[in-house]
Amino acid sequence: MRKIRFGLMALSALLAAACSAQPQLADVAPPPPLPVYDVIIRGGTVYDGSGSTPFIGDVVVNSDRIVSVGGPAAKARGRTEVDARGLAVAPGFINMLSWATVTLIADGRGQSDVRQGVTLEVMGEGESMGPWNAEMKANRLKRQGDIKYDITWTSLGDYLETMERKGVSPNIASFVGATTVRVHELGEKDVDPTPAQLARMRALVRSAMNEGAMGVGSSLIYAPANFAETPELIALAAEAGRCGGMYISHIRDEGPKLLESIDELIEISAKSGAPAEIYHFKQSGRQNWHKIEAAIGRVEAARARGLKVTADMYTYPASSTGFDAAFPLWIQDGGVEAWVERLKDRKLRSRAFAEMRRPDASENTKLVVDEPDKVLLVGFKNEKLKPLTGKTLAEVAKARGKSPEETAAQLIVEDETRVQVVYFGMSEANVAREVTLPWMSFGSDAGAQAPEGVFLKSSTHPRAYGNFARLLGKYVRDEKRVPLAEAVRRLAAMPSDNLGIRDRGRLKPGHFADIAVFDPDKIADKATFAKPQQYAVGMRHVFVNGVAVLRDGEHTGATPGRFVRGPGWRRCS
Repeated sequence: MRKIRFGLMALSALLAAACSAQPQLADVAPPPPLPVYDVIIRGGTVYDGSGSTPFIGDVVVNSDRIVSVGGPAAKARGRTEVDARGLAVAPGFINMLSWATVTLIADGRGQSDVRQGVTLEVMGEGESMGPWNAEMKANRLKRQGDIKYDITWTSLGDYLETMERKGVSPNIASFVGATTVRVHELGEKDVDPTPAQLARMRALVRSAMNEGAMGVGSSLIYAPANFAETPELIALAAEAGRCGGMYISHIRDEGPKLLESIDELIEISAKSGAPAEIYHFKQSGRQNWHKIEAAIGRVEAARARGLKVTADMYTYPASSTGFDAAFPLWIQDGGVEAWVERLKDRKLRSRAFAEMRRPDASENTKLVVDEPDKVLLVGFKNEKLKPLTGKTLAEVAKARGKSPEETAAQLIVEDETRVQVVYFGMSEANVAREVTLPWMSFGSDAGAQAPEGVFLKSSTHPRAYGNFARLLGKYVRDEKRVPLAEAVRRLAAMPSDNLGIRDRGRLKPGHFADIAVFDPDKIADKATFAKPQQYAVGMRHVFVNGVAVLRDGEHTGATPGRFVRGPGWRRCS
């Protein structure tokens, strides 16, 4: 009995010793806290912008930059977490031809574009918001339309910095307008620059490039831009190219002389050393639709020679501009006021009409004269004319008992503007073909607006609300003309590379957090020519510089957009 008692006592002692040797619970070190980031987008299908195969992963953001892209960030948490399962996660889209210059002054949210995933607006098609002299500022104030604004800047850089301080949702960038520097030194008349004047024009381009311009943009179909001859444009493009920028152009003709106009752009690129891009690549007028393959061939031959030639487009088979694209250039010499006065002169007006009725007239002119039912009136300055918005030129001509060209002239005189119209002169089949081209990016050629307030005083083209969503819905998902990964590349990385922008256009560690999250099964344009002011659908979340500007499909009101500067910034003089 004593042996059993002793054994029990020994066992108890051993157990006590063993227990005392184990660390107490209070002594165990807690696990390290999970790292905290500003945003984690979890479980989406990542299209990183490179065009490569997408993958399921997480995107981690801190402040304005992407921290990581890849496998699950399980060992981290975000102050904001986005469940992106079943959604596409892509770099924000670049609008290569934006007319948000004035619409962002009225409303910095840029909703019609932001709701499609656009995070960078690139402006400057021929005309830019600087450099302006006193006369140019006075004309700008006098010619303002529905949106009224003060002009507190002089140079292009001043304007972009002003907009950034004001607050805009998307990032902003701009080319310096070839027309703008021409008017700065020569006015709006059809004159050639002297060597001294051309030297000053070149200096203006260098100054704009030093401020952050992306290059030089021209719009050669219009007066006074058309008055510039090829050597003048080569000289300006050379200054942009020397500063790392590009030459981008609404070429001189998109109809009868389409191929010759592409040749001119290629010549300007070759002789200036600047990369070149064709704005809204198209073939206008039924009689010119067959030229599409020859036009593509011109670009691809230039690229095969080693020239950096690209293009952009909008995804609708109709253009939008003014009656200035249909009237002879000589009658517009000296600006819109001179144009209006000439139209009041019966002899000059008759001379213009005779030219417009010629068989070799431009494609837009032929629509005005021969097919006015394909010319839609969308924008007037004169309140008395606004009831005509949404009518065709044919309808108004019939009501007035005048020919279509006479009616157009009357409207110009009464409105004292070029009048904004839509021309139905493009081929849907050609648009679908162009979407497939690997060197094609995209631009709305429109403002970034909203179906409210001052924007309801005029109409617009549906491309203002649906250009990018239409690409992803109609041409990518429904018609399968382009794989989604390739479409994202040409919406983001490719235009970023063409512009020489660093750290944007891709979902990549260290890049700025410009991100679009959308439902590829639902994204679609809703805007129509009859009812263009309708938002696209399917875009769920958009981040600009790491800040949510769109959350669950609704704008947050945030304005984190920045002035994105070109490659010549502070190093071109």
